[in-house]
Amino acid sequence: MKYEGKQPVPWTGFLCALGATIIWSGNFIVARGLFDSVQPATLAFLRWGTAFAALLPLAAIPAWRERRVIRRHFIFLLITALLGVTLFNTLIYLAARSTSALNLALISTTSPMFMLLLARMFLGEAVTPARLAGMAAAVCGVALLVTRGELSRLASLQFAAGDLLMLSAAVLFAAYSILVRRKPRELGQASFLLSTFGLGVLCLAPWAAWEVLRSGLPSPEPHIIGAVLYIGLGASLAAFFLWNKAVAAIGPSRAGIIYYSLPAFSGLEAFLLLGEPVGWAHLASGLLILGGILVATRR
Repeated sequence: MKYEGKQPVPWTGFLCALGATIIWSGNFIVARGLFDSVQPATLAFLRWGTAFAALLPLAAIPAWRERRVIRRHFIFLLITALLGVTLFNTLIYLAARSTSALNLALISTTSPMFMLLLARMFLGEAVTPARLAGMAAAVCGVALLVTRGELSRLASLQFAAGDLLMLSAAVLFAAYSILVRRKPRELGQASFLLSTFGLGVLCLAPWAAWEVLRSGLPSPEPHIIGAVLYIGLGASLAAFFLWNKAVAAIGPSRAGIIYYSLPAFSGLEAFLLLGEPVGWAHLASGLLILGGILVATRR
């Protein structure tokens, strides 16, 4: 099924993708301090368990009405949950323990490339010169941002085991986005999210239980509780709802291009919330990323 057509692209799709990206950019800042205090699978379990509990009162009745559809597409929902809920963010939390933030930021930008490739292979979406040029500009902007204007730092990068985990997470998120595009039409958004969140949490439970037996429960400190609420209600429930709406409206390739703005928003929020300095490299990278998005997503 080709996405390209004569119908105008709805701006709500772009806004939803942008909203999800902004929320995820804040997630990196909030979750940064939790890597040493909460184990990866335990953090992911708390995150998605919070999202599931918050969504349950709203989606339980629609899911019950659509139970036959859920049962009929159970394998599809299970695979989607494994990729987008159980493995994706857990791999990021694992990767952060054995590689640098610079490597993580660089490797995360490969996800839109995989989205473009998979969308071409499985959805028949066109790979236009404008889309490639915009993607190249966005990649250059991200590289300029994470190296703080010193592109020579790329030559001295040392890759660790976490780099392979981060690359795997980027591929999984791209595959998840393709699956969202193939969501059964008769399955509502609320039922889809509740099913994938619930199945993802169930798959995470044995992994999280093993971590708790080995390292104990995390301390219920206020900053940990606040961070879990943010990544559960914001980066999981709200962001995934917006992202799924965006993919359904504009396709995974265009949504993936907007995903490149994530490092720019992370830098802006770090400046506003943490007081981190902003230099010429940040401004130049922001212009490159924004220009790349505009070029790649225009008709």
